[in-house]
Amino acid sequence: MNSFRYSDDEIGAVYRVIRERRDMRHFRPDPLDGALLTRLLQAAHLGPSVGFMQPWRFIQITDRDLRARVHALVEAERQRTAVALGERQDDFMRLKVEGILECGAVLVAALMDDRERHVFGRRTLPEMDLASVACAIQNLWLAARAEGVGMGWVSLFDPGQLGELLHLPPGAKPIAVLCLGYVDQFYGKPMLEQQGWAARQPLHELLFENSWGSPSALATGMQSNSD
Repeated sequence: MNSFRYSDDEIGAVYRVIRERRDMRHFRPDPLDGALLTRLLQAAHLGPSVGFMQPWRFIQITDRDLRARVHALVEAERQRTAVALGERQDDFMRLKVEGILECGAVLVAALMDDRERHVFGRRTLPEMDLASVACAIQNLWLAARAEGVGMGWVSLFDPGQLGELLHLPPGAKPIAVLCLGYVDQFYGKPMLEQQGWAARQPLHELLFENSWGSPSALATGMQSNSD
């Protein structure tokens, strides 16, 4: 017996929130209560980080003019991305890729400055600071879904331009614009899957054993169960 195991209902809730988390683009404009936003940020701050460096920094965007300027940077990059996509340009332009002007709250997640002094766990993998911030964002995302709040991660922006707009110190870098807010409904499937942009790949195709490309016994079982 595993005395550290949660109850079946508690475990079910954890898997449910993971399964039902969505990257949201459609929001209601209702503001988020300060206590709720604090809880979500505290969940983010409990994320794991390499060497316990806690490299995340969050900037709450409360000024409407500043929010509009952030949106303008995103829109400019959306246009550039569409051109870079070539033959999929028209499909991309039909997608709604953000809800910055509509959502109840906007946060910018950034990497801290002076990161080079943190060597623990980063000497050969310096990008682990980015992985750590991603873990914090995922914590926030799951907590938001459990609270009935939608969240969308926007990465369409020039980091240098956004950093300058928000007066980030040298060495710091914005990595995400996070839209949070109440929604009329959560997507039944990821929006990009619903819109035919992409589909989730089967797990058994992404799981190897002992070496790259070597079939896994677990993967074989997964494939059998899905047939």
